[in-house]
Amino acid sequence: MSTENYTTSADANDRFEIQDLLVGYCYAVDDRDFDALDRFFTEDAIIDYREMVGVKGSLAEIKAFLRESLAPITAVQHAVMTTQYRFDGDHCETRTVCNNPMVVLGDDGQAQTMFFGLWYIHQLRRTEQGWRIASLYEKKCFNHNLPDYIRQQVA
Repeated sequence: MSTENYTTSADANDRFEIQDLLVGYCYAVDDRDFDALDRFFTEDAIIDYREMVGVKGSLAEIKAFLRESLAPITAVQHAVMTTQYRFDGDHCETRTVCNNPMVVLGDDGQAQTMFFGLWYIHQLRRTEQGWRIASLYEKKCFNHNLPDYIRQQVA
């Protein structure tokens, strides 16, 4: 796969379209609009959160997991940045830094902000509807300030 800088407007358009998918995914999760995820993923997509929270599955399985697991979280905000692109025809792999603070109840019952740092590794493919995410893998970098009950779940 090429890691060269893009030089054409078509290459730039592909990057912008892919960036919109990555950002759209984050906003859909943050807004808890899980059905919106259908617009960003292929029908056969696999989402792998095993390094972060021990879950891997189809889009339908992950939507159900997100509905349940994010229900007790009072605030969440994904911030994505510094994306690398590797194009190979109608396929692209991206690696994107993500910082993800979440507000939860701490062990003392008070609101507490925990932080996750990770990389999103996406496999994307060009479809008749444009670029779509065929797989998402979350690669763990760090977590900070997790209450004990959550630390036990993600250990």
